[in-house]
Amino acid sequence: MYEKALQAESLDDIIVAIDSDETSEALKPFKVNTVMTFSDHKSGTDRVAQVVEELEADVVVNIQGDEPAIDPQLIDDLVAAFDEPNIFMATVATTDISLEDEIDPNVVKVLVDNNNIALAFRREPRQYEIGGYYRHIGIYAFRKEAIMKFTKMMQTENEKTHKLEQLRVLDNGLPIHVIMTDYTGRGIDTEEDLKAFAETNG
Repeated sequence: MYEKALQAESLDDIIVAIDSDETSEALKPFKVNTVMTFSDHKSGTDRVAQVVEELEADVVVNIQGDEPAIDPQLIDDLVAAFDEPNIFMATVATTDISLEDEIDPNVVKVLVDNNNIALAFRREPRQYEIGGYYRHIGIYAFRKEAIMKFTKMMQTENEKTHKLEQLRVLDNGLPIHVIMTDYTGRGIDTEEDLKAFAETNG
């Protein structure tokens, strides 16, 4: 993931947010820019917010560690979305979704409206909802003031139940813009995903 992020042209700095000495020691040989954070954050975005609170930044991108094959162009496309001044938060979804994905609760799905604004994020789609679901890619971007607003919001019951931090935003009536792609890369959500990634990437 870190190597992929380095290839993105839109990022001025890349920081790995960690919460354990063991991880810090493991990363030292790679000379990765790390910041130690509190261990009790409710989500990855809350952890990122701690890192950037004292930094000067316009757009902050949260690239989750479970997306090791992330396409650098997706990062750049996500940042470019903020050329539109009214975007609060943005994420990515792909049309690459199978029937197996649709019923797999480890694969997060997103339902969008005609303006590519997220209507819902589901682990298990609901039959009565109108429209098509897309496979969600675990990467988010915020304006700095937006990510600081996010971290001041209380966790909602939806977020706790479904373990999806983006539901905190929707439950507070704020929009999430979705960048659409045909990206085929897969996140690592299970041990089987990790084995598959290791086999594919040597």
